[in-house]
Amino acid sequence: MSEQQGKMWSGRFREPLDPAFDHWQRSFRFDRQLLDDEVAASKAHALALEAAGVLTQDERSRISVALDQIAASGISEADAEDIHHFVEMKLVDALGDLGLKLHTGRSRNEQIATDLRLYIRFRIRVAIMHIAAWAQQLIEKAKTMGSAVMPSYTHLQRAEPVLVAHWLLAYVEMLLRDISRLEDCAKRLNFCPLGSGPIAGATLALDRNVAARELRFTAPTANSMDATSDRDFVLEYLNALTLVALHASRFAEEITLFSTAEFGFVDLPEAFSTGSSAMPQKKNPDLTELVRAKVGRVNGAAQAVVLQLKGLPLAYNKDLQETQEPVFTATTAMHLTLNLLAKFTAALNFRTDRMRAACQTGFMNAMAAATYLVHKGVPFRKAHEKIGNAVRYCLDKGCELDQLTLNELKQFGPEFEQDFFAAITLEATLDCHDVLGGTARHRVQEALKDAEGRVQNLIDIYGKVDLGAQEASHAGA
Repeated sequence: MSEQQGKMWSGRFREPLDPAFDHWQRSFRFDRQLLDDEVAASKAHALALEAAGVLTQDERSRISVALDQIAASGISEADAEDIHHFVEMKLVDALGDLGLKLHTGRSRNEQIATDLRLYIRFRIRVAIMHIAAWAQQLIEKAKTMGSAVMPSYTHLQRAEPVLVAHWLLAYVEMLLRDISRLEDCAKRLNFCPLGSGPIAGATLALDRNVAARELRFTAPTANSMDATSDRDFVLEYLNALTLVALHASRFAEEITLFSTAEFGFVDLPEAFSTGSSAMPQKKNPDLTELVRAKVGRVNGAAQAVVLQLKGLPLAYNKDLQETQEPVFTATTAMHLTLNLLAKFTAALNFRTDRMRAACQTGFMNAMAAATYLVHKGVPFRKAHEKIGNAVRYCLDKGCELDQLTLNELKQFGPEFEQDFFAAITLEATLDCHDVLGGTARHRVQEALKDAEGRVQNLIDIYGKVDLGAQEASHAGA
């Protein structure tokens, strides 16, 4: 009898594994997260075996019931190599030799390729719901801001005034792009590897459409070698999460800056801040600082998979086992981060008085002033020069453009008239950006309604996801 009795690959080997190597090469400590996916894929394979005449209807039914019981019982400590071995051991405990029949016509290579697709497909849905929930809070905050204004920045220098709602909606647009990328990833990964065998295809005449339909895949994969070795979908998923993390980090960076005494635009919610063990006055932006840092963890996961896949020959190689942990790590990091960001955004308090005051100094109406001259028939390059000269004059005098007299303005051009002052008020400066996507007040209200509709549509499509129960079996979600 083989010393490897109980292994899924026993028979050919006579010598036992080195204990340290045996422990080191196992994946059960992390791929146990794939239990629901492994059970769903196994039930689908049982249906394909029944259709092929390998299992009777009664045998398939008994296997399916036992698999459901394994999923309901959850993970227990076991001397298992991986999640596939664990489920098979439990199945044999429940059904004896019938449990061993399930592995007919399949390989662990196709099992893990299927499990990961199921896991990521479900997790994409969860991620989309988290992103949509955060986007919804950004929209709700934008609605409460009304006509509140803030400086916008280029090169971290004050540029032009914008509505606070306009700034918030910029992040909503980023998040909607993130969702579209995740949706695209879900479409591309939604093909079923079951029936691919270890490399060349199953040796039984399986109808691969049976398992694909049961698991709600679009179709079976087209090439067995590609199916068992493909991890493009893993990398694509992690890269999509990286962009989500990147956008979260940009938001976190701005909030961190705006909460400083130097800006004073934001009061940090105490529920998401901590103090200093040494300085009693401190309120530190711990949430936003950690959000900034999470992009490193998520992108690190993506880069790890790139290096794991680089130069791998076809088809399955044990290296691919190392692509799993980065998926689990990045998924957990982003789901927790997004959940907190939605609550944090709802609790944010903007100091609109400070923001408005910041918009009224520093010549933030200079472009509106140049536009005034354009409407008077002055070519923009000339208008730009005239207003630039006026700004220099104001700097020397220590005043703003709206504090100059009409006579002073006329030294820069005869086109200036009394209506110039109405054209450079804060409201007029906002409303002169009257284009689709601009910060004119009525344009922002239109954009707000549009964004609200798009986000609500996503919530209606994807529905609520119960993260606690994980929908019992998330494979078909």
